[in-house]
Amino acid sequence: MIMTGAEAIIESLKKENVDVAFGYPGGAVLTLYDALYKANFRHILTKHEQGAVHAADGYARATGKVGVVIATSGPGATNLVTGIATAYMDSIPMVAITGQVAVPLIGRDSFQEADIRGITTPITKHNYLVKTVEELPRALKEAFYIARTGRPGPVVVDIAKDVFAATFDYEYPLEVKLRGYHPVNEGNQTVINQVFEEVSSASKPLLFIGGGVNLSDSSSELREFVEQSGFPVITSLMGLGCIPFDHPQFLGMVGMHGTYAANMATTECDLLLGIGVRFDDRVTGLLSDFASKAKIIHFDIDPAEINKNVIAQIRVIGDLKWSLPALMKKVGGVSGELKERVRPWREKVLGWKQDFPLTYEQGKDLVMPQAVVEKVSQLTQGEAVIVTDVGQNQIWAAQFYGFKHPRRFLTSGGLGTMGYGLPAALGAQCGLPDQKVVLFVGDGGVMMNCQELATLADCNFPVVVLVLNNQTLGMVAQWQRMFYGGRYSHTSLKGHTDFVKLAEAMGVTGLRVSEPAELDKVLAQALAVQGPVLVDIRTPETVDVLPMVPAGARLDQMIMGG
Repeated sequence: MIMTGAEAIIESLKKENVDVAFGYPGGAVLTLYDALYKANFRHILTKHEQGAVHAADGYARATGKVGVVIATSGPGATNLVTGIATAYMDSIPMVAITGQVAVPLIGRDSFQEADIRGITTPITKHNYLVKTVEELPRALKEAFYIARTGRPGPVVVDIAKDVFAATFDYEYPLEVKLRGYHPVNEGNQTVINQVFEEVSSASKPLLFIGGGVNLSDSSSELREFVEQSGFPVITSLMGLGCIPFDHPQFLGMVGMHGTYAANMATTECDLLLGIGVRFDDRVTGLLSDFASKAKIIHFDIDPAEINKNVIAQIRVIGDLKWSLPALMKKVGGVSGELKERVRPWREKVLGWKQDFPLTYEQGKDLVMPQAVVEKVSQLTQGEAVIVTDVGQNQIWAAQFYGFKHPRRFLTSGGLGTMGYGLPAALGAQCGLPDQKVVLFVGDGGVMMNCQELATLADCNFPVVVLVLNNQTLGMVAQWQRMFYGGRYSHTSLKGHTDFVKLAEAMGVTGLRVSEPAELDKVLAQALAVQGPVLVDIRTPETVDVLPMVPAGARLDQMIMGG
């Protein structure tokens, strides 16, 4: 079929079952946007390219589909970089389609030219520069295949301006053949047998669940194995929701702001099964003393993650959709014996959970931020899609919201990107229109992409934006308070921003909570609004996120507070 390069891109997106793209037009992609004007294809115009790429990220995390973002050349493409890096760190499937100057102008420092391939090489699974229209279908087919298979991640397809207008006989490839890329889905059964031997003899085993369980949609298999084994369970920040918060074997999140029970169980266990985890520094604390009494088994689809941070005695390389069922098949025959053998250990760690729960002081004049999260959890019964920005709001949401389902906690884990939350919530609501989406964000982070409030209004997406307003850069100020002698260097936000007026100016309903007595009523009102709503909630300036393991300390050296 004869068509232009721009028409071929839209047709290729349809063949990849893409139902929406987020983006922002510009000179190099005008021909593509002209084709979008003529085509029956959904596109959401954000107010900034960074908003578009974070929205594509939130869409991908919430739905499990590949997120798609479009931007023009030069500054349009470079404005995607933070969002691409965010997706790369958390292994989020994304295809970024960027415009480039025309082929004769490449390499001449032309107007709005940037080497986006070179810029994004360290933060993508792969990237392309398409200079001829004939190579366009193959590049797109491969981009989506690479983005969604193996360990997911972002792929950039940079397309020269003249390619969009060129015509050719379009045919989309039926399959992908890449000489250097062969994701390993099924691993070695012999290794599973070795894991079974260790599982069968351990007296203090611990399951450590990470974001890979979410990404592989293996939560149901994981939950079945938890029931089958009787082992206690901890999660990373990215693994929250893979097991219900109220499961009797769940000890909570591990790491710098993990629970006492999770951190102590990690310190005392004799077998640690890391399933879809990276053993990030925020999890391990002092690396040399992490799980020092345990034999470590690492399940991961990416061989590059094995032994990168923590040395594993047994390495299970493959998709969790293969490895978990393979292990359960072995464990099923001895399930009762396993549960009984680990019962004393399970009772001990659950005792820690009961004796050292997450707590906080009750506020008198101002609303405590933890109370906001708890109340939202009660009102939504743990069924909402929770999105956070980065900082104290992120950790309080992780600690005090009762997550029940996978893919319902969206946050920037690896890169820790402030400004992520608002556009990611927009993308999540776009992908899951029937779900209630709630964003927890600080008064610092919300300003970084506040322009996307207008996009929420344009789309009438009923996202509930809860600004935990402590008039400071909360997490940075906490570190200054705890480790820098209380020298608050440029962390005060006591300005003149009226978030209610800001929201209303952009077409979003604005509400305010100034004292604890108002919280229940206003939150219920916000959750009932049919369109987007922002609630400015005044919270104390000096509330700390606790527990906390200081940087460079062991997991059992927690600052507990109270």
